[in-house]
Amino acid sequence: MSKQKITEKRDAFRRSPFSWKKHSLMDVKAAAQDHEQKRVAQAAQQNGATGKSEYLGNLVYGGLDGIITTFAVVSGVVGASLSPEIILILGISNLLADGFSMATGAYLSAKSEKEVYTREREHLSETIVKEPEKEKESLTEGYLQQGYPPEDAKLLVEIISRDPGRWVNTSLAEKLLLLPQKRKPLLEGLAVLISFVIAGSVPLLVYFADLIFPIELSTNSAFLWAVGLSGLALFGLGAAKVFVTKANAFRSGIDMLLVGALAALVAFSVGTFLKNLVGQPA
Repeated sequence: MSKQKITEKRDAFRRSPFSWKKHSLMDVKAAAQDHEQKRVAQAAQQNGATGKSEYLGNLVYGGLDGIITTFAVVSGVVGASLSPEIILILGISNLLADGFSMATGAYLSAKSEKEVYTREREHLSETIVKEPEKEKESLTEGYLQQGYPPEDAKLLVEIISRDPGRWVNTSLAEKLLLLPQKRKPLLEGLAVLISFVIAGSVPLLVYFADLIFPIELSTNSAFLWAVGLSGLALFGLGAAKVFVTKANAFRSGIDMLLVGALAALVAFSVGTFLKNLVGQPA
């Protein structure tokens, strides 16, 4: 594009009612918030995101952690030749303590990311109002570093800066690598807690069943049932990861099955070693 056309577009922009000299800070913040909501809604529509699938990642990964950690506890207790009652006590303690810990971590992480995004957006909005030309130069420099020709970079910035919402959100994404956050921290934490507790209960089901309905399973039989149930759950959740990672379902399921098996093997070996170290319990 010729320099004359660039100059004409720049002059047209300066005559536009959207000139930054006519915008207040509240106008910019309101426009940025409105533009963010539209971008998030558009992305959700394009990616097929719904209220039900929005937290799928938290549900899958929380469930995987729940199964692996609880199954490791069961394996360690069995390796130490302790009673089924001990398995239930340690298993339930692990579910509640680790589940709450993970949920708290997910909540605080999401909350921190949201606070950082809000703070940086407000700061950038203020800077754009006070020093619009400086921000244009900064954004232009970023496009130049990405390989855009100088004329294209300047024209692109001029087009973006016509809309205050687009300008703020583009600058956040290009300069600070910050994208709009729609997820709610409290729901993030609840999703992790619920999936961790439900999925983490799978290795304990056979022991609960033996406690409520005395089926008099031997220690080895109960453990084999726990292994089978945990393996199926691990494979299923591993395969479900494809909704997040878009990877091969079978391979993802096998990967998680191997990870769970390795964790159980380590825990069982440690339990057996400690049993032999301190002697057979009375």
